[in-house]
Amino acid sequence: MTTNDKEIIETLNTSRETGFRMLLNKYQEPVYWHIRRLVVSHDDAQDATQETFVRMFRSLGQFRGDSSLRTWLYRIATNEALRLISKRRQETVSLDDISTGVSLIAADNNVDYADKLAVKLQKAILSLPPKQQLAFNLRYYDELAFDEIAKIADSTATSIKASYHVAKEKIIKYMNSND
Repeated sequence: MTTNDKEIIETLNTSRETGFRMLLNKYQEPVYWHIRRLVVSHDDAQDATQETFVRMFRSLGQFRGDSSLRTWLYRIATNEALRLISKRRQETVSLDDISTGVSLIAADNNVDYADKLAVKLQKAILSLPPKQQLAFNLRYYDELAFDEIAKIADSTATSIKASYHVAKEKIIKYMNSND
């Protein structure tokens, strides 16, 4: 039986440790994969996932319930992933290198290279601008509604819909043109 968010919030209010364990059991894996799709590297995704839950735990008192627990957690995770991406870009030696993460796929030991179509899809997604990547990943992989994605991305549902559809068209074009 899966725990619902209301139960997690109630438990967090009475026993932080038990509630946090419930939160981790429900969300650790989905948050990891959400971050992983953005940062690519397994190690970076693990670090960002851990930092997401640390930040979330520290700011539990600030959760007002204006959005769902999942939305709030994914927003923290997204911000953490984007912070890590920004940090990685600043560490790049060459000012001419505008790496989108595509080159990281080849360096990641946790990628199944036998599934060439999946690798190609990841390369297509990583060729997108960050907002389009976020909109596509959250809609395609996490199956979130546009309104929820908009809250996570601090945007509007209309803007997210447009980003998703542009991303989808770019991915289709990439998949059809790159062999």
